[in-house]
Amino acid sequence: MKNLHKLFFAAGLMIAAAAFLFTACTKEGPQGVAGINGKDGTNGINGTNGKDANETCKICHTATMVDRIAVEFQMAKHSWGATAFEEAGNTACTPCHEQKAFVYVCQNNTSSAFLFTGGKWVNQYFPDAASTFGEIGCWTCHSSLHTTYGASDIALTTTAPISMTMWAGAKTIDLPADSGSGNLCAKCHQPRPLTCGYDASGRVLNYDSLKNFPLTVQYDSTAGVTNHGVKPSYRMHIHYGAVGAVYAGVGAIEFAGTMAYSNSYHTTHASCVDCHMANPMTGIAGGHSFNVRNAKESALGSGTTWNFNGCNVTGCHIDEPLDKTSAKWVNTRASVQTLLNQLADKINAAGGGHDILHREASSANLWWGLTTNNYDGYLDIYDAASNPAGYWKMSGSAQPKFPKLLNVQVGALINFQFCLREYSLGIHNTAYVTALMTNTIAALNAAGL
Repeated sequence: MKNLHKLFFAAGLMIAAAAFLFTACTKEGPQGVAGINGKDGTNGINGTNGKDANETCKICHTATMVDRIAVEFQMAKHSWGATAFEEAGNTACTPCHEQKAFVYVCQNNTSSAFLFTGGKWVNQYFPDAASTFGEIGCWTCHSSLHTTYGASDIALTTTAPISMTMWAGAKTIDLPADSGSGNLCAKCHQPRPLTCGYDASGRVLNYDSLKNFPLTVQYDSTAGVTNHGVKPSYRMHIHYGAVGAVYAGVGAIEFAGTMAYSNSYHTTHASCVDCHMANPMTGIAGGHSFNVRNAKESALGSGTTWNFNGCNVTGCHIDEPLDKTSAKWVNTRASVQTLLNQLADKINAAGGGHDILHREASSANLWWGLTTNNYDGYLDIYDAASNPAGYWKMSGSAQPKFPKLLNVQVGALINFQFCLREYSLGIHNTAYVTALMTNTIAALNAAGL
């Protein structure tokens, strides 16, 4: 029992000592010298303190902004995607058909010149193989989206003047209105080069020779002429993007004639955005649909309505609004259609009674209704895959041989494609297409054709 008391007494001394030590350690001493202030924190998004990230997103992602734009874009042919899937992996076509490739040629300022290498001329306007995919979408035209989450995100991928691939960089498209926004459109909506097909040199056709030496034979199968330039085929054409060049008034075969070459007011004072993104929308026309016509296909569908809001609400025609019955609209288009028909007749005269231009009287023809005979700008040459009913032959088929073509006739064909495939029957640039076709018809007359 005595030993137990000694044990409790020793434990008590230990607790008391611990309490004394704890009290001594926690007693506060004199305050030391103040330390240096810490570095200020960084301001929030766009320099605003405490800006919430979700609120920043809502600047754009609202029903009246991005959500509306996304729905409008569903109506755009750019968004349908079929051509994007067909051309993926093709370096020649993807700069205009695939998102990654388009951004690549813009950001790398890819040259449209032809380089002489390996004994032939080679087109340089290609992306790298790793960039040959991607449907056209938001990041095509606004390649900086979701980088700063500020206004700079929606800057356009390019607004620089466009080096024309058709001319291997020798001519330039520059649409100055709206800070050059139309140059973004013209980057793709421009004609493609015609290259020499007989000598396999790959060089671009000498377009100036077509007007400077109009009577020189460009092609004649019966005389054995095989080295002057392009080889006629069903798809001997400038592709589909003539509108950028026509709008700028540059790049066609400008034969001398009675009419001086000039441009309409649109060229310098209106942008593609003004009419093709007009608001409010009319059916599927306007906004980010990029449509002017409220119809899905073909140039002149029945019941077509047009979105004139860009012309009348915010544009040049406020005082005298346009509609599809207005004299200025109707008469301009009728006059240009007449010239297209006359030029087609002169070109077809080479066939001695059978058209050399291809007809397509269906909605599959994007230019259906723009000419009386529904020409599409192709040649009616037999092609097993694309034109199996073609009348004229090139090789190995039973059809009649394709007729001889002079330089002036090849130039006329190019100009016909320019004025047909700009789609608008002269509305984009009435002055230029009127002079172009008038002088081309005169050049054919002067050649006795």
